Amino acid sequence: MMREVPTEELDYIQTYDKNNSDKTLGGYFLKKSHAVLEKNVPDLKGIDTILEVGAGTGHHFPHVKKGFSKYIMSDGSTVMLDAAREKYAAEIDSGLVQIEEQNATAIDYPDDSVDRLIATHVLEHLLNPVDVLREWNRVVRPGGIISIVLPCDPGLLWRFGRNLGPRRNALKRGLNYDYLMAAEHVNAINNLVVFIRHHFENVTESWYPLMAPVPDLNLFYCCHIEST
Repeated sequence: MMREVPTEELDYIQTYDKNNSDKTLGGYFLKKSHAVLEKNVPDLKGIDTILEVGAGTGHHFPHVKKGFSKYIMSDGSTVMLDAAREKYAAEIDSGLVQIEEQNATAIDYPDDSVDRLIATHVLEHLLNPVDVLREWNRVVRPGGIISIVLPCDPGLLWRFGRNLGPRRNALKRGLNYDYLMAAEHVNAINNLVVFIRHHFENVTESWYPLMAPVPDLNLFYCCHIEST
């Protein structure tokens, strides 16, 4: 009989956002990845409505370059969205931020309905990533931007960094961290970059920290795709 996944490990998966965003070395680099994405964003002229998928509690929003009039923060977790509502109450009251429960793989929006879509640390978690990329492209108007951050998992530097903090901390709690990452990160960085480059003509890429396009020597990959 196959061993069932312990409740504490399921809890870790369900609170993945919190467990990877606390004030740790791993949390520092995750925060850095949001800043790197926005630093290298192309010209934002005409970007008025932004949809973020898999937004969690809203870690990316403080880094977004301003100039938009509506920011739709979406996630599939009501718990995450409740935390986001509390964190950004003032922005919601002003009408700048809108909170929505959305499935990142099947977005309840018509074609060409937003100017920019942001997905930070999302695509590596989703099955059928090519179909997901098509869905994201569908809701962004032609000439708009799809902005993506991905971890360089299972690259050497990523695995090394993971062992310094998150993995060690999880093991101390008696959790099978490797199992959890296998369940969470279902898409390897190498494959996702190939898919992105194959299906889109205009892609602006950046890597961190080395900047050279070598997954084994970087922690994160960022890209901005011109929607078609």
